[in-house]
Amino acid sequence: MTEKEKMMAGLPYNARDGALIADRKAAKLMCHRFNLADPGDTEARMAILAAQVQFQGNAHMEPSFYCDYGYNITLGENFYANHNLTILDVCPVRIGKNAFIGPNVMISAATHPIDPVERLQTEDGAPISIGDNVWLGGNVSVLPGIRIGNNCVIGAGSVVTKDIPDNSVAAGNPCRVLRSITPSESVAVSAD
Repeated sequence: MTEKEKMMAGLPYNARDGALIADRKAAKLMCHRFNLADPGDTEARMAILAAQVQFQGNAHMEPSFYCDYGYNITLGENFYANHNLTILDVCPVRIGKNAFIGPNVMISAATHPIDPVERLQTEDGAPISIGDNVWLGGNVSVLPGIRIGNNCVIGAGSVVTKDIPDNSVAAGNPCRVLRSITPSESVAVSAD
């Protein structure tokens, strides 16, 4: 397996591999161009991201945006992200339709070994899945391997360390489910 194949499979890989370094440089250039693009020309800005990030329908993202690779990110239709979104996409990061992402959110599929000797040589990661109709409040952090179900609200400042089931309001550090979304709230969410 190549280092890229290992990375995308969530296996330990060497991030200093030449092909991965080139991919990260391309992603950094894409982010740089996006972040400096004319804020009044939304189409041109989003076209810069579309060269590497997969959009399913329309999407809108405010600058600044940062990612590791871009090609491991899939965004559903009607996606919206406020300022300063960071997605560390060493493994697939999939975000469903009608997602609202608050400012200063970090979604990290990347992680490192606990052992300090291993940490000098390899990294790894785990895929992240965020369902449809999800709202992540400002300053939320989503850790590797997490699944956030459909119709969830994650409160500002939360650190999501465990999966969140469908139709949940969750918050805290670590993030925990506070309550279920009621049927009347769920109907309002799905009507969007």
